Amino acid sequence: MTSPMRTGQAQPTSRQAFGERFRQRFVDPAFAPEREALGRLEQIAWEAFQQGRKAPLTVKAGTGFADPDYDLSREWRELQMRLQQAQARWTDRAAPSRVLIINASPRNDGSCPGEISKTWRLAQIARSACEAEGMAVDMLDLSRLTSDYDRHIHPCKGCVSTAMPLCHWPCSCYPNHANGQTNDWMAEIYEQWVAAHGVLLLAPVHWYQAPSPLKLMMDRLVCADGGNPDPTSTQGKQAQLARDLELKGWDYPKHLAGRVYGLVVHGDVAGIDGTRRALSDWLDWMGLLDAGFGARLERYIGYYQPYATSHDALDADLAVQAEVRLAAQAVARAVGLARDGLLRRGDEALARPRPK
Repeated sequence: MTSPMRTGQAQPTSRQAFGERFRQRFVDPAFAPEREALGRLEQIAWEAFQQGRKAPLTVKAGTGFADPDYDLSREWRELQMRLQQAQARWTDRAAPSRVLIINASPRNDGSCPGEISKTWRLAQIARSACEAEGMAVDMLDLSRLTSDYDRHIHPCKGCVSTAMPLCHWPCSCYPNHANGQTNDWMAEIYEQWVAAHGVLLLAPVHWYQAPSPLKLMMDRLVCADGGNPDPTSTQGKQAQLARDLELKGWDYPKHLAGRVYGLVVHGDVAGIDGTRRALSDWLDWMGLLDAGFGARLERYIGYYQPYATSHDALDADLAVQAEVRLAAQAVARAVGLARDGLLRRGDEALARPRPK
């Protein structure tokens, strides 16, 4: 028997505090003529917050779910159907091989830095190399979090730490319309990951760690590693039901297993080795297949040189450009091997003694 749920941490939000936060979005004097209209919208938003109208648009779950009559979020159900279609394309041998190239740097010329990142330039080299190998390429530029209007990757809420079945695949925590937690980019990102036969991730080092947009995406991909595809089995977010399900025996399905990966991590002073290894461990844990030693790079560009000349340092470093090209080629060729059944994990068919 499990212990009772621990509660008491969340702090209440007063009407005054809610209003102050709501109005912060409209401090531009250009909104002043609409003050009365904004006041009416604020009241509607406050009522939605109080009533917890997280998913105001719903559909019946239907067949294939534990509770066909459960009211699922319409947005979640539509996303789940897109993921199912993407998975079907992934398994279709007649479909083209796809590589997802991820630029994990937050820097771009549409925000404060006013300049593109070196990571973006390396991603373009990788793209050309993959296309030359016959791959269809999808680009995921995480720097759009810093330059696009109202684009978000909302943080993981840690549902899995209460019980694995409480973490739904795909994530059902967002959008949360009651809390104003909308425009969550992960809906599109999940679809890109599912459709990909290979993933090549390129990232700079920030303070010995992965940059913040990448870490946000990583955390939200936890639902791909053991997540519950049936929210009706937990009646949404009923924590005790999820605990009971996990304790009955949970198989922790790896929804992205079998995809190939490569990594390019670069820095200018320190931290490249630890960051690259942490990212490799993460992808290995999720069941992805590494494309070989040459596809897991950790390199310094402009070691201890000024930031102001870092693009010049990349221009001069023809070797690192060639290595990134090789890493992309390795991912593309490993995708071909994996799709032909010639690249597999040695432990793929073995029972895990401690699944999680």
